[in-house]
Amino acid sequence: MATINSYKDLQIWQRSINLVTQIYNLTSQFPDKEKYGLINQLNRSAVSVPANIAEGWGRNSKTSYIQFLKIARGSLYELETLLIICRNVKLGEVDALNKISIEVEEISKMLNAFIASIDKN
Repeated sequence: MATINSYKDLQIWQRSINLVTQIYNLTSQFPDKEKYGLINQLNRSAVSVPANIAEGWGRNSKTSYIQFLKIARGSLYELETLLIICRNVKLGEVDALNKISIEVEEISKMLNAFIASIDKN
């Protein structure tokens, strides 16, 4: 098993960073009228995931770290909801939305397992 010296070594953080890129690529194709609507919400919720994983890493307590991981999880759930809305209002390519939704679900599972493992120790 690889040594974890930084939040950047965490696979969950790395995948979250890739998720942000996917979301930005998706929203770059949305109409300008969504700039302050779904585009802003999608981008902010996606960015919040790796940002909170990183910020929590920098805290000096397990309780605080878990709280930041739970905030990241909440942002993932928000992102999942926004993707459903995009699908319903027909914004974005269906294949891209489906691919991103699967990634959100996988990262969510990883995050839940990570929170449980930290909480147990």
